[in-house]
Amino acid sequence: MPEITRLVPKEKKGLIVVITGNGKGKTTSALGIAVRACGHDMRVSIIQFMKGDLYAGEWDGIKKMDCKVELIPTGKGFCGIQGNPYPHEEHRKNAQDAIQLACQKMESGRFDILILDEINNALKLRLVDLEQVLEIIQRKPPLMHLVLTGRDAHPEIIESADTVSEINEIKHAYRKEIEPQPGIDY
Repeated sequence: MPEITRLVPKEKKGLIVVITGNGKGKTTSALGIAVRACGHDMRVSIIQFMKGDLYAGEWDGIKKMDCKVELIPTGKGFCGIQGNPYPHEEHRKNAQDAIQLACQKMESGRFDILILDEINNALKLRLVDLEQVLEIIQRKPPLMHLVLTGRDAHPEIIESADTVSEINEIKHAYRKEIEPQPGIDY
C-alpha cells in the first residue's frame, strides 16, 4: 500500500462555509464534513434548526460512529409547509433557543466545527434575525469552522463566508411523486 501523505495548512484558520441552494444535499454535505472531521479526531457540534419532528437517519448514524460528533435536533419541522401543525411563534421560540445553544457551544471552546443546519431557512422564515446570525459569525473563535446550511442564504451571510456552495436541483424524485426514501432523503 502506498504511503499516505497528510497535508498541513501553512496557516490554521477557522472557515465560514455556507451550503445553500434549492437542490437536495445541503445537510448531507454538512454531514460529510462531520464524517471527514471525525477522521481527523475533531470535535463537531451539529444543531438542526428545522428538523426534529420526523425521524432522520443521521440521528442514529452519528451515535453509531465512534467520533466526537454530537447532533442536536431543535426544531419542530419545516414551518408552514407539508401540514406542519405548529404556529410560527412556537417555531420561532425553538429557533431562538437553538441560537442560544449555538452561542453556548461556540463559546465553550470544546468544538472544532459548529454546523448550524437549516439556519438559512430559519432566517428566511424570520425564526431568527439577520443580526443574530451575523453576530454568531463575528464572534466565531478564530480557529473554529462554522458551517451554515439551508436554502435562500442571505447575501450578507454569503458575503461573510470563506466558502459558499450552491446546490441546484436538476431533477428530484419528489417531483415524480416518489415518496422520500430512507438513507437517501432522511
